[in-house]
Amino acid sequence: MSSSSDRDILNIEEAAALLGVSVKTFNKVLHSEDLPARKIGREWKFSRQALIDWVGSGRSREFYRESSLAPSDGADGDRRTAGWRIEH
Repeated sequence: MSSSSDRDILNIEEAAALLGVSVKTFNKVLHSEDLPARKIGREWKFSRQALIDWVGSGRSREFYRESSLAPSDGADGDRRTAGWRIEH
């Protein structure tokens, strides 16, 4: 039997491991981002290459660009991203 590192189609646990995040974090991203996935029956399936391409595409930069346009004095903003600047 081949290991999960050899497989092209991954389940949610394998996909989370590929990206180096917990299943809980991966599930949040799955439901809030345009993550490449297919739900087959009751299970989510992921293409290894599609996930790698998605991460490499840098689409999350759009989130930070949009949030940097909103006025913020830093007091009410998200502490994790307060002060982050995207160079244009």
